[in-house]
Amino acid sequence: MLESHIGCSTCCLMDRSLAEALELISTQTDFVEILADGPHSLFSAEETCYSFDLQYTVHAPTADINIASDNEHMRRAAIRVLADLSSVCDRIGATRLVIHPGHIWGEEMRYAAARALDRSLDDLAALQREVDVRLAIENMGAWDICFFRDPGLLSRLSALELGFVLDVGHAHVNGNLEAFLEEGGAIHVHLHDNCGSRDAHLGCGEGSIDFSRVMQALPRGATKVIEPTSFDQYTRSLEHLRSLPPEQSLHRRAERIELF
Repeated sequence: MLESHIGCSTCCLMDRSLAEALELISTQTDFVEILADGPHSLFSAEETCYSFDLQYTVHAPTADINIASDNEHMRRAAIRVLADLSSVCDRIGATRLVIHPGHIWGEEMRYAAARALDRSLDDLAALQREVDVRLAIENMGAWDICFFRDPGLLSRLSALELGFVLDVGHAHVNGNLEAFLEEGGAIHVHLHDNCGSRDAHLGCGEGSIDFSRVMQALPRGATKVIEPTSFDQYTRSLEHLRSLPPEQSLHRRAERIELF
């Protein structure tokens, strides 16, 4: 049976073409998150999406996009790329566009980069009014150079009516998963595991995260995607989530969720 409501990211299949990745993932689920980088760039592989009867979310490129760049030319270029990608998302019917909050290159640049991020959030809020796909900012892991490592940005996102992606593994390595769960508000969730010391992207149940607690606390309408390092980890993650107590298990939510 397809577990339609727990998707799989193509991040575990970046050594394959997008067509090959979607073909394999579609044997297990009809819900896919495309990491739109490298061979899975939607600027070159958009047509591939129309060959599959799948529901999509999209993860914006991570390698060259920095919405917190203090170089205004680079910051604006990043926003233009995200605007163009939003149009692709609307054409393929993607419901979420996941965006990283940016990073700094040195501690002395933190204030300037924070101001740049603030301008970018305003720009994304304006873009959100023009597109159907929900723009959502992801909390980051335990890297000092990254923004949005704790729930402090959530009120700003809410005020701008931008979405929030809860990356469970990132929150766990920062020691604030419970704080994020208590704040709530996530419209999209990245599921993977670790042992609390590094962002290992283990399969669910292979680290120290309490997924019974996580699944209980997540907003009912949040879309969910597993971000594994291998496709085998995706299937093992589903097995672990199925093994949770009945009130938290996937079987209680076996109905297909409505993606919005």
